[in-house]
Amino acid sequence: MMTRRKWLLFTLLVVGVSQGVTADLEEINDSPEGETSFHSPNTEEEEVPTGARMVVEQMHFPREVSQDSEGGGEGSSEEPSLLDVTGTEDLPTEPVDAEEKQKALQRVVGGTADGEPCFFPYLFLGKEFTVCTTEGRGDGRLWCSTTYDYDRDKKWGFCETEDQAKQRRQAQEAEDLYQTAIKIINGTSKTSQKKEGYSILMKAAEMGHTKAMEKVAYAMLFGDYMTQNTHQARELFEKLLIEGSPKAQTGLGFLHAVGLGVNSSQAKALVYYTFGALGGNLIAHMILGYRYWGGIGVPQSCESALTHYRLVANHVASDISLTGGSVVQRIRLLDEVENPGVASGMLEEDLIQYYQFLAEKGDVQAQVGLGQLHLHGGRGVEQNHERAFEYFNQAANAGNTHAMAFLGKMYSEGSDSLPQNNETAMQYFKKAADLGNPVGQSGLGMAYLYGRGVPVNYDMALKYFQKAAEQGWVDGQLQLGTMYYNGIGVKRDYKQALKYFNLASQAGHILAFYNLAQMHATGTGVMRSCHTAVELFKNVCERGHWSERMMTAYSHYKEGEADLAVVQYLLLAEQGYEVAQSNVAFILDQAGEAKLFSENETFPRALLHWNRAAAQGYTVARIKLGDYHFYGYGTDVDYETAVIHYRLASEQQHNAQAMFNLGYMHEKGLGIKQDIHLAKRFYDMAAEASPDAQVPVFLALCKLGLVYSLQYLQEMNAQELMSQIDLDQLLGPEWDLYLMTIIALLLGTVIAYRQRQHQGVPRPAAPQRPQGEQREPEQ
Repeated sequence: MMTRRKWLLFTLLVVGVSQGVTADLEEINDSPEGETSFHSPNTEEEEVPTGARMVVEQMHFPREVSQDSEGGGEGSSEEPSLLDVTGTEDLPTEPVDAEEKQKALQRVVGGTADGEPCFFPYLFLGKEFTVCTTEGRGDGRLWCSTTYDYDRDKKWGFCETEDQAKQRRQAQEAEDLYQTAIKIINGTSKTSQKKEGYSILMKAAEMGHTKAMEKVAYAMLFGDYMTQNTHQARELFEKLLIEGSPKAQTGLGFLHAVGLGVNSSQAKALVYYTFGALGGNLIAHMILGYRYWGGIGVPQSCESALTHYRLVANHVASDISLTGGSVVQRIRLLDEVENPGVASGMLEEDLIQYYQFLAEKGDVQAQVGLGQLHLHGGRGVEQNHERAFEYFNQAANAGNTHAMAFLGKMYSEGSDSLPQNNETAMQYFKKAADLGNPVGQSGLGMAYLYGRGVPVNYDMALKYFQKAAEQGWVDGQLQLGTMYYNGIGVKRDYKQALKYFNLASQAGHILAFYNLAQMHATGTGVMRSCHTAVELFKNVCERGHWSERMMTAYSHYKEGEADLAVVQYLLLAEQGYEVAQSNVAFILDQAGEAKLFSENETFPRALLHWNRAAAQGYTVARIKLGDYHFYGYGTDVDYETAVIHYRLASEQQHNAQAMFNLGYMHEKGLGIKQDIHLAKRFYDMAAEASPDAQVPVFLALCKLGLVYSLQYLQEMNAQELMSQIDLDQLLGPEWDLYLMTIIALLLGTVIAYRQRQHQGVPRPAAPQRPQGEQREPEQ
């Protein structure tokens, strides 16, 4: 028998879940154009309602294609298509009209017909109304007529009480403020204007607007155009929690997971993440996928990880456009410090200006390069379709086939700055394809496949995809794989599909990873492998738009705002981004950079994230784990554990640093038996593994040789050894004269050198020019 307390708890949980799902459904239906993720300061996070039908692979084939191919096309079978990854929902036989139901129950308050039901439609000033209206009133209150002809009968009443009217007007005012703020934030790239948008958003949040509160809470958490304040962010999350907001549940889960503003509790974090995922929050699903994959706070379960990652990957794959979407750079802070000469992938402003100068002078390659850079974004350049179109247009007018093909892509896809036009896209694709350009050939194949501007023709689509694939173009390979998988225009062949998907994945195409993951998850054409499927789906999930937070965090760190960068990297680390995990650990490793945590917390937290990064195969993180246990950073000194980590890095990744450290520990006998021979062996292996290790290895071997000699002499009786040595016999009878001569020569050399120093007249040093004023030598 369930007690009253348990019943109450169960009821609250059910209500919380139902409210979360309802709020999420309302958010998706009501979200304004252009909002996507709370992980970007410019966008709002997308969430998927549970039970909703997901359309994936939109870049591949329209729904009709897969149906026709399975209906009776060549090579059709009962195997599921890549497109049909979700089942259809049963529709209710008799849909209930909610509006009609509301009308039937609507009774008026006050007026001349208090308590009577509204009559819909009703006539007022010669116009019919089917809902309550504010027309004819100056106070904005809703009213209705209780008879058909108000003008004749004058029977009316209010549709709401005065308090309800006040609440409605306040809610409408908050909604207007929210829409204004979103329009400003999404419509500009200027920091001052974005800050203005967030100040308006704050006003809407203070009026109780749910979406505004969610955005303000995350803005305060990350410091996006607002002062970072984790305490206020937590308070807003807790208020939103009462309404069942999935974003708030995910946010509180994050705070408890990392111990930010609250005591760290993995159990509470798991509960909040679970409810966030039940509400359809994709970030919560991704975090749970990573936790089940790595066994973090939960029993390790590949199948559970697969379920969560697959759901998020479906959403990411469905958002992939023909142009491929934006590019996100993943920059390791440690690599920048240890290898300052290595390019980070970011383009310097001077270099961009140089390319712009070349493009203005008519350099076609510079025009195409800048066009692609602005089309996809990345490397420190914001996505800008208008600039991309300008550069492609200039290069296309000069006869560049790549520019023609990319213009075809832009017209085929369409954007805010360029209306979609299949006919114009077809013209550009055909020009480029006739000149042998693989991008144009692939574009023509897509046109024939979808029937964009031309009738659907699978044979022509297959022909052009094959031509593009033969030249190594990734889109041609991907679409060929999809046609072979689904049996569109060809006999279904999973081996060929696998071949082309693998080729496309080598170029890093997201949909190629997605399709390979589906094949490994279902065991279609390959042996089923949950582990492989999870890794591929994880790769797809990490290409979602929330990864833009990676560059935001990097920018904050370079500007000296380490606390802002840490929080952003921490959320990405929770999602399973290995680069974010290593960056968090690196920042915490630097004494005094992050002020969010006390000094006695930084090393244990850094150790945790080094450990997670190492578990994902990052070699440097594995060596850092060894260092932390060797020196006792964030943990007790443990030479045996340090040896284990160094050995793993040495054996699995053949890392020279790990080999050198093992050599040192063998030399000293730290955590392992002292063995000079094994020490020399590891030193030699380190020198062979990396040229950079040769100098330190040489010095270590010299020291090792000296130590070995001293040990050998200690083992023997030195006096006994000297008594047995006959110098007359070893060096000759006049060895003492030779020794005295050598000493005299050395003494004379030193005296002559000192005299020359005293005789030299010191010359005044010429004043040095500042570095910036040094002149170049004349030619």
